[in-house]
Amino acid sequence: MSKKNVRPVTPLLAADVIIELTGKDNQTGIVLIERKNPPYGWAIPGGFVDVGETVEQAVVREAKEEVCLDVVLLCLLGLYSDPERDERGHTATAVYIAKATGTPIAADDAKNVAVFNINALPAELAFDHAKVLQDYLHYKKSNKVKSLI
Repeated sequence: MSKKNVRPVTPLLAADVIIELTGKDNQTGIVLIERKNPPYGWAIPGGFVDVGETVEQAVVREAKEEVCLDVVLLCLLGLYSDPERDERGHTATAVYIAKATGTPIAADDAKNVAVFNINALPAELAFDHAKVLQDYLHYKKSNKVKSLI
């Protein structure tokens, strides 16, 4: 077999979404899920990109499947690719910021769902989501994504 016919082994691709949910009295919080499966803890809704869909389509689908919300994507916060970010294996994820209204409902692999103030997050966050949410907080304060350099 020639080398040009061999597919490289690459990380899995995921898409996550920080959902800014506007509720009663125009209070805004972010939607997190409590994971039903390992790794346990609270997490930003998201999941793997299916073959044949874009990353953007995947993140919209995952929001609908996990928290039953229709989201409007606002921007890409960043790409997170540390090989250690997911204990199940090397996974790279594109993290988007989106807005939604309505009541989130835990579905799919979400054990629970809750809306949190960005300054009052749960202590047990899955994956590298503590770092992602720090980057989100930096973005909200400065209107700039965090520099990689």
